[in-house]
Amino acid sequence: MENIVLTVHLIIALCLIGIVLIQRSEGGGLGMGGGGGGGAMSGRPAISALGKLTWLFGIAFVITSISLTVIAARNADGGSVLDTGAVTAPAPTDAPAGDALLPPTLPSTGDAPLAPPRVDE
Repeated sequence: MENIVLTVHLIIALCLIGIVLIQRSEGGGLGMGGGGGGGAMSGRPAISALGKLTWLFGIAFVITSISLTVIAARNADGGSVLDTGAVTAPAPTDAPAGDALLPPTLPSTGDAPLAPPRVDE
């Protein structure tokens, strides 16, 4: 059921994107700009067929979104991901011995640590 609703939701989303993109831009987005006459009548024309389709796809998109949320909540087991213990930290490894932390030695000098060359000024 969830897969069917998800497929319908994606098709509606693509249709909504297509319908919005093919509409003519009238400027004055979000109702700004107003009409040219300034009379008692509104400057907005009657809604077109594309406008009606936009509303239809928008309402269908919201309905399928809410349906998917309800289905996902119904299928949830109610527990938290943190409560399941699925992700655990790796076990700590033993630290290397004290000698392993020392810098390497030069082969020719034996025990002398590797040091940068000395520059006399």
